[in-house]
Amino acid sequence: MRQNFSTHTPWEAMAGYSRVVRIGNIIAVSGTTASNAAGEVQHIGDAGAQATYIIRKIEASLAEAGASLSDVIRTRIFVANIADWEAVARAHGAIFGNIRPANTLVSASMVDPLQLVEIEADAVIDND
Repeated sequence: MRQNFSTHTPWEAMAGYSRVVRIGNIIAVSGTTASNAAGEVQHIGDAGAQATYIIRKIEASLAEAGASLSDVIRTRIFVANIADWEAVARAHGAIFGNIRPANTLVSASMVDPLQLVEIEADAVIDND
């Protein structure tokens, strides 16, 4: 059974996607930025703080789908400026240090120049 979850950002309806999709014990979290529900970018100019905000936003979305950060098996991080990689990696490590999901970090252009980071996550819930 497919379940779609939304955080009601302006882009979800416009672009036709869900923040989270859960099918059985598999959960996929869409690319997430440091924007609140009104679309306002948070922590402007601070990539590390944006990464932390994003991971906490992902955490809340996972909880709505019945999962937690400990269920995350892969993250993908996109940074607007590759010079921010270390601050973003440290923010990721501060939260995922004991979970240790597979991870990719690459440089990419963002839709909004105030958005310095975008993160995706995949999770699997243990059925035991």
